[in-house]
Amino acid sequence: MADILIVDDERDIRELIADILKDEGYPTRLAANSDECMAALNDEPPALMILDIWLKDSRMDGIDILKAVKRDNPAVPVVIISGHGNIEIAVAAIKQGAYDFIEKPFNIDQLLVVVSRAMETSRLRRENADLRRRDLTAADMIGTSPAFRALKAQLDKVTKSNGRVMLTGPSGCGKEVAARYIHAGSARAAGPFVVVSAATIEPDRMEEVLFGRDSPGRGVERGLFDQAHGGVIYLDEVADMPMGTQSKILRVLIEQQFSRAGGSDKVRVDLRVISSTTRDLRAEIAAGRFRQELYDRLNVVPIAVPGLAERREDIPALARHFIEQFHRSQGLPLRDLTPEAEAVLQTMAWPGNVRQLRNVIERVLILGDGTGPIEARELPGEAEGGGDEGRLVLGGALATLPLREARELFEREYLLTQINRFGGNISRTANFVGMERSALHRKLKSLGVVTTSKAGARVAQFDDDEAGAEAGG
Repeated sequence: MADILIVDDERDIRELIADILKDEGYPTRLAANSDECMAALNDEPPALMILDIWLKDSRMDGIDILKAVKRDNPAVPVVIISGHGNIEIAVAAIKQGAYDFIEKPFNIDQLLVVVSRAMETSRLRRENADLRRRDLTAADMIGTSPAFRALKAQLDKVTKSNGRVMLTGPSGCGKEVAARYIHAGSARAAGPFVVVSAATIEPDRMEEVLFGRDSPGRGVERGLFDQAHGGVIYLDEVADMPMGTQSKILRVLIEQQFSRAGGSDKVRVDLRVISSTTRDLRAEIAAGRFRQELYDRLNVVPIAVPGLAERREDIPALARHFIEQFHRSQGLPLRDLTPEAEAVLQTMAWPGNVRQLRNVIERVLILGDGTGPIEARELPGEAEGGGDEGRLVLGGALATLPLREARELFEREYLLTQINRFGGNISRTANFVGMERSALHRKLKSLGVVTTSKAGARVAQFDDDEAGAEAGG
């Protein structure tokens, strides 16, 4: 319930505040003493509390209630009001977690400003809590390919430790999902998972966002490191952090404590750090854009997350996972995939990796005009690139070649695509293309196609030397 609970032993005061807030469109509840207050809290936590410090004929005073609220409902902001206000009471309330302090007799404009800010804080906290609950499903790891199994085996090894992990890989490959998987399987699973998206934070606000602020007027505003206490902080694309911020993060990693902006008190934190990057941090270090000491501290356990091109076998399963996800979250049609659509998805270029695949599936479900299986013609590239009546349109380069060379080029590209589609499995490839395994091996050798191991998977590629040797033999 997004209402405001007003707790004051003076009937005129609580009704006055309620009338003012109702005029601004805020629903309210009233409590005259600690028993009524606690009963209201137990019935349904409010979005905001306005709480008098001194409560006559009550078992608990305002500070006692504040402590109970911060213990049992820490997401509820509490604004303290008191006619006996002084700096000691304000400091005591702020230290116990109060959002702000207003002295009676209060200014209506000041009250409305504080309430507006506190309600916005409450809304953001509820949204973050909802996102965290929904994000539990975002830790699902989908796949069976060799590259995926190798990744999952590495992640499983680090979940139970407290070591710092550096995840590397191309954009959109699922580094945050891997980080959430580590968190979900660790002893910190009940704690927060806080994402620091360095690329989206303005450089001049980076330290305030990370470490918080302590000011006389606003009190303590917790930063992301403080919010991650007891859990995991995920530093997404650490290469985007300014050099000055890098040095402060290094100090936090060494000392496990920091000072808020404007404050002098040391804040101790217990958290695990997982970081990620799409860049070559050694090159960034050589260019003077990343600190060697910070790299050494973060890169305790390096784990490479493979791109989608290295795990094409997983694409149908990932696509079906996203279809089910969009069906649950958006009510989009629960459709299957035709074998032709699967093959097209597995052979498409995916520069945006898993994120791009997710976007393609969402677009097809939104724009699709049926509930039957998704067909190849609905996929991007297929609808625009096909010829009349199912004819294959030749690329310009292929159309200029003699038949023998064109056939050889087609066979090589076709077999490269199929082998990579089946994760380097020659038996499955031979079965699909309709060749004996030994005949396929001979064909691959004649075309200069070789398979190599990469990220735990077999990947096919063209080898000029191999092709030349076969031609010369």
